[in-house]
Amino acid sequence: MPSKNNNGDKVKSMESWIWDAACSIHGNIDAPKYKNFILPLIFVKRLCDVFDDEINRLAEKVKSRTKAFSLVEHDKETNRDEKKRIVRFYLPLKPANPETDAVWDVIRKLTGNVGEQLTAMLRSIAKENPSLSGIIDRVDFNATTHGVREIEDDRLSHLIEKVSEKRLGLKDVEPDIIGRSYEYLIRKFAENGGQSAGEFYTPAEVGIIIAKIMDPSPGMEIYDPTCGSGGLLIKCELVLNEKMKSQKDKFAPLKLFGQEFTPDTWAMGKMNVIIHDMEGDIEIGDTLKTPKFLHRNKLRKFDRVVANPMWNQGKNSLPYINDDFFTEDEYTRFPAGPCGGKIDWGWVQHIYSSLNDTGRAAIVLDTGAASRGSGNQGNNKEKDCRKWFVDNDLLEGVIYLPENLFYNTTAPGIVIFLNKNKKHKEKIFLLHAGKEFEKGDPKNYITEDGIELIANTYNAFKEKEKFSRLVSREEIIKNDYNISPSRYIQVTDAETYRPVEEIIEELQSLEDESAAIDKELKSIFSRMGLND
Repeated sequence: MPSKNNNGDKVKSMESWIWDAACSIHGNIDAPKYKNFILPLIFVKRLCDVFDDEINRLAEKVKSRTKAFSLVEHDKETNRDEKKRIVRFYLPLKPANPETDAVWDVIRKLTGNVGEQLTAMLRSIAKENPSLSGIIDRVDFNATTHGVREIEDDRLSHLIEKVSEKRLGLKDVEPDIIGRSYEYLIRKFAENGGQSAGEFYTPAEVGIIIAKIMDPSPGMEIYDPTCGSGGLLIKCELVLNEKMKSQKDKFAPLKLFGQEFTPDTWAMGKMNVIIHDMEGDIEIGDTLKTPKFLHRNKLRKFDRVVANPMWNQGKNSLPYINDDFFTEDEYTRFPAGPCGGKIDWGWVQHIYSSLNDTGRAAIVLDTGAASRGSGNQGNNKEKDCRKWFVDNDLLEGVIYLPENLFYNTTAPGIVIFLNKNKKHKEKIFLLHAGKEFEKGDPKNYITEDGIELIANTYNAFKEKEKFSRLVSREEIIKNDYNISPSRYIQVTDAETYRPVEEIIEELQSLEDESAAIDKELKSIFSRMGLND
């Protein structure tokens, strides 16, 4: 068994190679443009090398790789159940000399119309393996934009050659190492990808903190309704693996479930789960409109739910959403009712309704979701949603994160924790981790010590000056259902000012509410004939 240091060296070596391969096309600045070409190609390299290992295993028994290929092909023809085949994935790629050539060589030796041939090969792989359908066959390596190839054959050949430098078989690299390296590549794309990165990637440190607090047990079912590239689900499995190292006899993998709206991101999530060698069911579709995980026509319930939905998503971006959507939902997912102009608390309600009787959840949201509407006169639907969760004692805690962690914003963000079986009744544990970071380029990051401090403090519900507090429901009510840690925890000796983002959010909420009232008054005056 390699030492921890050796594993660390292997990971760094793999990460360096995998990023060099990505940058070989057009440099590191442009690499994110090509993520939809690079990720599937490295994924297929792993499939090819593992398939080779399985052929070699069979060849030891039948004394010939040629016979092993024939055996696998016969098994595929006679056994239509993909899960019961003698190999995990059947690849319809047979090298010119089966005894000496690797399966990957079929791709490596492509000449002339490389993009067209590669696309055809990946589509044939998906056709033979239904579980890969829509993952690798959605990529067209021969695609053009305005008559110009998106990736020319010479650059594609160079990328293939760069990917060929490392073997990714069963004996070459453990699933954890190739998985962590693949995740690293996704993170690097996010770092260089600008505003769009937040659609598919949650910073690793945030994912690890969430996983440590969720504390999954063997065999649990864990769900992410906005799963992106699958990072939050995978972090839960990795934390469980670490926890169970000394209890391998009691280990059982988690059952991972995710739904993602964007097709390219959904494919990324599917590849990420498979390459980590984890058990996952990742569905595609709009979770709010059409949740895919049902049981007997009712919403399926899970042990844990983790999510980082799009922040401050307005109703305008989802035209089917109005107040009736929340009150007339066929799955009765929204017990707190409509949530106003932003649907953050719509996601929280869907997640709450997806928990079983002892379930727990962690949801990453913008800081404004914790305070918008508090202090306002009159009705505010978003505050009313928070009120419902506080009054029903379902909010376990809130963590305030450091600023500039996320790839599509510099805003700090919060993590809201739900628990249907709380220990500290009628109290909410608030933790202000706003200062727990190191400066990074382009983004700040939380150190390993910081991750442990935040997770351990939360798990112990330990009160610590300028860091964490157990706040009573009465105090929350007194502050008009503002649940932001920044409202209750002073992190500096000087007078503490609330984050500008929160203030701006509240001002916008007031303006929206004022406009709605004006509109309603004008309508009333019009009916009474009192206009002008």
